[in-house]
Amino acid sequence: MKPLLKEIQHNKLLWLLAFVPVVFVTQQLEHDAHTLLFVLSVLAIVPLAALLSHATESVAAKTGDAVGGLLNATLGNLTELVIALTALRAGQFVLVKASLAGAIVTNTLFMLGASLLLGGLKYHVQEFNRISARMQAGLLFLATVALLIPSAVSQADSVAGAAFTQRLSAGLSVLLIIAYALGMLFSLKTHPELFASAEPAEAGEAPWPISLALATLAGVTVLVGLVSEVFVESVQKAAETFGMSPAFVGFIVVALVGAAAEMASAFSGARKNRLDLSIGVSLGSASQIALFVAPVLVLVSYLIGPMPMDLQFWPGAVVMMLIATMAASLVTNSGRSAWFVGVLLLMVYAIFAMTLYLLPPRMA
Repeated sequence: MKPLLKEIQHNKLLWLLAFVPVVFVTQQLEHDAHTLLFVLSVLAIVPLAALLSHATESVAAKTGDAVGGLLNATLGNLTELVIALTALRAGQFVLVKASLAGAIVTNTLFMLGASLLLGGLKYHVQEFNRISARMQAGLLFLATVALLIPSAVSQADSVAGAAFTQRLSAGLSVLLIIAYALGMLFSLKTHPELFASAEPAEAGEAPWPISLALATLAGVTVLVGLVSEVFVESVQKAAETFGMSPAFVGFIVVALVGAAAEMASAFSGARKNRLDLSIGVSLGSASQIALFVAPVLVLVSYLIGPMPMDLQFWPGAVVMMLIATMAASLVTNSGRSAWFVGVLLLMVYAIFAMTLYLLPPRMA
């Protein structure tokens, strides 16, 4: 416990943890103060993300960057899964699909691009495990194809009705979950030697004990989930106050705040020359959402939703996910990176964000 208290004492960013109880108190006393709750929840998520980042780095120091990246992506996506399940139970399929597509694009373009930029500003050239990065990009491409098919079939064949789309989505969900499980088996069990870090990490502070790191991961993940629920409840009304469109909120704002914890780990890893950890977090999180979270939501919708959810996304989301996947495959092909590579990814993301802000697509 002492290392945790010492970290909070010396890291001024963690002093913002005081906003965590303030969020819950304000929610009880001023439930309709949506703009205030929105600001407070963002201020609370930022230090929680930093704390989660430090704990994840301690676990990665013991287990390696591949397992550390997987663990961070899983815990980060657990929060998004809980939020999506809440919206799913309420039948808000548009919000669920927008958050899923936005998370995939945000993790692939913004998180990865910013990591490459931040690492490149400190190191002239960084190297990473090309095999690991290409596998993550390949899994993401597989998932994008599966998400593209229901939308493409429904657009090309007007005879294909809702019943066909739901059956196809259920079948594709099972295939995606199987592919995800086999990918984990390949990277963690049968061929782990292929996923070793390409560069030694920069020497830093001694990691926390593994028991403290795991306990912190569990506790902070729960708090991030609770604060994120407050954020999601308030973000729509706050968006109207700030003049943001619903499409921009679902695809950009919710995705950015929901991935704050993972971003802290990815950015910190890149600055410490642990680019394999950064890529594992960003692309690993995106592929996990596409291969596991989205299929699980489709299958669970048969149990808790007012009606089954399908994998038919609005055309704009499909195009953006496909472009993001192609961009990730392109930049991870060489195994080397510099700061301008990150700029390229961030520019693609900025194009998407500007488009959604100025001309939001019709989400159906």
